[in-house]
Amino acid sequence: AAQSVAYPSLHWRRRRSVKVATMAARPMVSVQLAEEGEPEQVALPAVFTAPIRPDIVQTVHTNMNKNKRQAYSVNKFAGEQTSALSWGTGRAVSRIPRVMGGGTHRAGQGAFGNMCRGGRMFAPTKTWRRWHRKVNVNQKRYAVCSALAAASVPALVMARGHKIDAVPEVPLVLSDAVEGASKTSKVLKFLQDLGVEADIQKCADSKKFRRGKGKMRNRRYVMRKGPLFVYSQELGLAQAARNIPGIEVCHVDRLNLLQLAPGGHLGRFIVWTRSAFEKLDSIFGTYESKSEVKGGFSLPRYQMSNADLTRIINSDEIQSVVNAPKENKTRKPLKKNPLKNVGAMLKLNPYAKTARQMEAQLQQNREGRKAAKLEKERSKPGSNKAFYEQMVAESDYGANEYCEGFEIWLGLREKEE
Repeated sequence: AAQSVAYPSLHWRRRRSVKVATMAARPMVSVQLAEEGEPEQVALPAVFTAPIRPDIVQTVHTNMNKNKRQAYSVNKFAGEQTSALSWGTGRAVSRIPRVMGGGTHRAGQGAFGNMCRGGRMFAPTKTWRRWHRKVNVNQKRYAVCSALAAASVPALVMARGHKIDAVPEVPLVLSDAVEGASKTSKVLKFLQDLGVEADIQKCADSKKFRRGKGKMRNRRYVMRKGPLFVYSQELGLAQAARNIPGIEVCHVDRLNLLQLAPGGHLGRFIVWTRSAFEKLDSIFGTYESKSEVKGGFSLPRYQMSNADLTRIINSDEIQSVVNAPKENKTRKPLKKNPLKNVGAMLKLNPYAKTARQMEAQLQQNREGRKAAKLEKERSKPGSNKAFYEQMVAESDYGANEYCEGFEIWLGLREKEE
């Protein structure tokens, strides 16, 4: 059942008291394998209604997962334990350091560089790398709340790959009597009765060799994750269940995001004991009271009680108060360039029309004067076509007539008819 919560606006500085609907706020969860005199139902803790934030969970998991790494590096002398010196310039070879001496193939070979045979690597790894990451406490708490809330959604649990088709209910809460189970066979027996056997078998079938060199480094096999047992008292359940393939155990006071959301993926299948399930309200608090364990911690809240924004906008309550759509839309006229548009120029400068007419008249007068001048030049003596033809004829002579034609042109002799 979903939780209906009314929240103040983001810009308010003081926190108002939040009222939770009493009908659907705290649904009941059945207790499986309940003994005589033990309650058959428990209220769902408020942490299961916290916002589910995959982005926060993935960020926090990425940083937390780096905090158990061990430093590694190459030997600081690797690739540099040789006597080598550059030959310098002027010998038509590169300036890489070269092995000194002679009498062997090694002499004169490049050394030290990452491109050389037997040289060091590029940027040798160092042990003082920043291996670990600090994560804000509030962010880690928010991520744990989101992981717990996602673990109560069957769709997210199935999407993560858990086989819970035969499980009677999610979240799965068992009687406190299972905390005293000290035999693995007994744990397997009640898990089979509850339909968890399929998820355990999936983990057992997935066991295979790890790829790469991890096989040589004490992590030879890999296997899928199975159910996570969360208990309240250590009475033998942890030792009995830890040898079952895929099963992990965790105390309710030490809930870890790396176990609640392996790989940063929400939806871990969690099996609770009743006492551990009831203890969640005191650990994480409710929407009316703060946590008793975590100092000053309040459960994260939704920014919207109903995230279906489309449904809110299209509801009758909203549509009855919004303005009607404007149909007669007047578009702003497009600005015209007065240097290219005559009408726009006339609005800015009414004299522009007179100026254009005067300019056109000046151009027409200029062209008239030019035509008259050209006609006058063409009407002068010696500028007619006959004179031009005579000049061409007088200058038209062959190779053998050069001297004769030149003398006629100079007027030294007359042209023969």
